[in-house]
Amino acid sequence: MGMKKSEKGSKKVMENKNEKKDVGSAASNATIGNDSVFASCSFSSLGLYPSLCDELREKLGFEVPTLVQAQAIPVILAGRHALINAATGTGKTVAYLAPLIHHLQNYDTRIQRSDGTFALVLVPTRELCLQVYEILQKLLHRFHWIVPGYVMGGENRSKEKARLRKACQRNKVGHSLYLVKSVVIILGISILIATPGRLLDHLKNTSSFLYTKLRWIIFDEADRILELGFGQDIQEILDLLGSRKAANDYKESTVPRNSEFQRQNLLFSATLNEKVNHLAKISLHNPVMIGLEGKTRKPVSTIESIDSSESDEDDEVKYSSKMPTAVDYKIPRQLIQRYVKVPCGSRLAVLLSILKHLFERDTSQKVVVFFSTCDAVDFHHSLLSEFHFSTDPQTKERVIQMFLGCQTFRLHGNMEHEDRRSTFQAFKTEKSALLLSTDVSARGLDFPKVRCIIQYDSPGEATEYVHRVGRTARLGERGESLLFLQPVEIDYLQDLEKHGVSLAEYPLLKVLDNFTLHGQNKHVKKSVFIDLHPWVLCLQKALESFIISKPKMDELARKGFCSWVRAYTAHRGELKRIFMIKKLHLGHVAKSFALKQQPSLVGQSFQKQNKKRKRFEKKIGLSKKRKVARVT
Repeated sequence: MGMKKSEKGSKKVMENKNEKKDVGSAASNATIGNDSVFASCSFSSLGLYPSLCDELREKLGFEVPTLVQAQAIPVILAGRHALINAATGTGKTVAYLAPLIHHLQNYDTRIQRSDGTFALVLVPTRELCLQVYEILQKLLHRFHWIVPGYVMGGENRSKEKARLRKACQRNKVGHSLYLVKSVVIILGISILIATPGRLLDHLKNTSSFLYTKLRWIIFDEADRILELGFGQDIQEILDLLGSRKAANDYKESTVPRNSEFQRQNLLFSATLNEKVNHLAKISLHNPVMIGLEGKTRKPVSTIESIDSSESDEDDEVKYSSKMPTAVDYKIPRQLIQRYVKVPCGSRLAVLLSILKHLFERDTSQKVVVFFSTCDAVDFHHSLLSEFHFSTDPQTKERVIQMFLGCQTFRLHGNMEHEDRRSTFQAFKTEKSALLLSTDVSARGLDFPKVRCIIQYDSPGEATEYVHRVGRTARLGERGESLLFLQPVEIDYLQDLEKHGVSLAEYPLLKVLDNFTLHGQNKHVKKSVFIDLHPWVLCLQKALESFIISKPKMDELARKGFCSWVRAYTAHRGELKRIFMIKKLHLGHVAKSFALKQQPSLVGQSFQKQNKKRKRFEKKIGLSKKRKVARVT
């Protein structure tokens, strides 16, 4: 292969130095277009292979690059490590896949199955893993000798083995996969997309998993990877791959001990925090910063290299000064953001009313509603799939229509792997649909034509707001988001404003007034209080009657209530002072699940758990004091 020989390797280094100057000037010419999403340049001007540019246009519909792509692609082509902070829906996936394909197809000799894996893409969730794989497949249509593959948690090993074998057999190069001692052995996957846990498993247990020619490690949605608790796995992966930057690393070379090539690591994240900063410090070598507020990326040709005479301490201080210290919220400018203040007991009736208004206003659209727990998703999905409603009590039961006439899907982490996959694919292809989901859908997933995002339950973490609303207003398209808040939670707006996020109030009363009840005089003045509005009262009564008449629905409502209360107590960081369970009336919370009475057992057990925890903490405190007294 063209990159194997040492003399060609040195030649490539010299070529890369010249290439950096060319792509640096190309990136500096990529200015913001009129819509502030797409750049005023072409993919070919960024240095990409002509056939790849054709694939981007024909398979993905990209006529011109987005601003993020125009800034990132020249840097990645030049071989630099990079930290890219960009809003969701700005084409980050193509920003790293296109340069990988460009380099792999440009080798003097086509890559062979014996070369192993050249690039690893780490993603936080199974759904994002599948999405990146699908995009990669489309881009590789003309480059059949480059083989994509994916491994992810939750998939049966035998099915994984069969799927990878089938993928390799479709490739003309003849890649193979076989089984030794019940361990899946993978050969010939050029670009591998993986979730951290399953990748670490393969690195430890798959003896012939070849990565000696590994050149690229990409962290997609790095903040979410760390929030899901994969921090330790990532450090082990970097250690096994020889890509972790130690304090005594020599700076003249970035070739890891287990690799024949210079390593290039890329970190993509829509939000930045201390965990992301730490990952960047241990994995990136003198990175180029792209998209950081208040910082302008220099052209590649003018970025100064690390002086080998500098000490490690000086380099650490210099590097740390580049890193942002506060969380940075990046949200598409064209996104219309609103909030609605709703009393706790009226939340369910208001949610259904808004959904009905949205789908009656535009029958061809997609809406995503976010909930805090899997049980809440199951309850609301069953409710919307079965609930019939009529304002006329004389209407015969057989002619009563469904409250919502749209297709409704659910998606959460407790679903079976195949169910999650089929839901993900089905919602993508539907023209008009409603998706009820937990935060499993909040990261990186690209659902086409999603018009509105509703955050029915508040985010558990501050940065999660950004990723939820990022499912709409993608690639310059318009979108709306709506945040539900109870009166005691209204301080959350101030917390968002600290990060430059400003929300307007949703005209809820105007929407509710558009709904009329049977026999109601249109000229009658309606209540200015949400919970006393005639439509809300009528709908709430119908919901409660429906739940009490269906034992299965009643059980789902009780489970949803219980899990919601637990999730509400689990808010982290600064959000704890805003979302406090003691501020809420649990009877009103029960009403938001259409329960006429608060489930006493749930309430008692919750109180008992709190009292038990406080007694335990008090007992530990006393025992510690006794030990200190004995010592003294």
